[in-house]
Amino acid sequence: MAFNFDQWVDRSHSDSVKWDKYRDRDIIPLWVADSDFTSPPAVIEALQRRVAHGVFGYTQPSPDLIEVFTRRMVERYGWHIKPEWIIFLPGLVCGLNLCVRACTEEHQSTLAPSPIYPPFRKAAKFAGRKHLSVPLTAVGQRWVLDFPAMRDRLSGNEKLLLLCNPQNPGGTVYRRDELLQHHQFAREHDLIVCSDEIHCELLLEPGVRHTPFATLNDDAAQRSVTLMSPSKTFNLAGLGASLAIVPNEALRQRLKRARSGIVPEVNLLALVAAQAAYQYGQPWLDEQLIYLRANRDRLTKRINAMPGLTVLPIEATYLAWIDCSALPVDNPHQFFERAGVGLSAGLDFGDRRFVRLNFGCRWALLDEALDRMARACAALPG
Repeated sequence: MAFNFDQWVDRSHSDSVKWDKYRDRDIIPLWVADSDFTSPPAVIEALQRRVAHGVFGYTQPSPDLIEVFTRRMVERYGWHIKPEWIIFLPGLVCGLNLCVRACTEEHQSTLAPSPIYPPFRKAAKFAGRKHLSVPLTAVGQRWVLDFPAMRDRLSGNEKLLLLCNPQNPGGTVYRRDELLQHHQFAREHDLIVCSDEIHCELLLEPGVRHTPFATLNDDAAQRSVTLMSPSKTFNLAGLGASLAIVPNEALRQRLKRARSGIVPEVNLLALVAAQAAYQYGQPWLDEQLIYLRANRDRLTKRINAMPGLTVLPIEATYLAWIDCSALPVDNPHQFFERAGVGLSAGLDFGDRRFVRLNFGCRWALLDEALDRMARACAALPG
């Protein structure tokens, strides 16, 4: 079955966070991480059937959804998840915040790579916890954690290691031996690991495989909270369906207590969409990955040909982390905004010298954005 990822869907008047930011301005929005692709037809059809039913009362995750998700984890990663390990959440960001509040005391700290998806740092701030940022470094054309730097900066009060795999931003898919380093570090310092794996099915580099942190060994499983969601994979972000997988019962109960009375249950349409996506969305996902790889390859070639810009190979996600440090401008984000391209500011992730570009869009729109960026870079004094 062929799916049309070149289809133009006008989101400019759909209450879209992504598109409304630049409403009525000639700025192409390539910032926040949702794609412009219509969701899989199977998802849309399942939602239409459920809406036609006409009753939208309180609901709960169906046994079929749990079964299809746990079977998918076995098939893709050899991970045998027990149903009772799963906590359904109305979004992955609330999962990060719950982990910080449930897994740390007021005097304890979180630590995470930097640059990192902004809610990683905000979760600590919102909970009144200290946060330690540990630099990512480019090794062999990949962004990886600098373990010596991490060890040198510890105070002894750290309790929660926030891991992002695949890495956002940067697109690194951590190999098993690299994850074992993370595990060894966590074990040495008695850390709980919250592993955000929301982009785990958006792998673009052939031959690269995702390894859930919890599958490394029993100790990794018992000290981990794994966060997953169909939202990025199938473009369901606005519906809000995520899962926390917590094998350790005591840790699982801490998360449940932290959410009690505050975090709502997942709404029924989100559950319907999640089940349809996992059960019937694979053919759509396979073709989306082909399209995204082509977008990535086009973007990488063009960005690296622009004076002052570089981007390392992107192994996963539809998010390019672009180094603008050689560009003779003070604020790369504003510079490209003035050129008509709305990107994510690197400062929000921890490094103002970068910008993040979302290439989850039709190729014609991406090419127009790259044309604008190239003209702006070429016009700068040499």
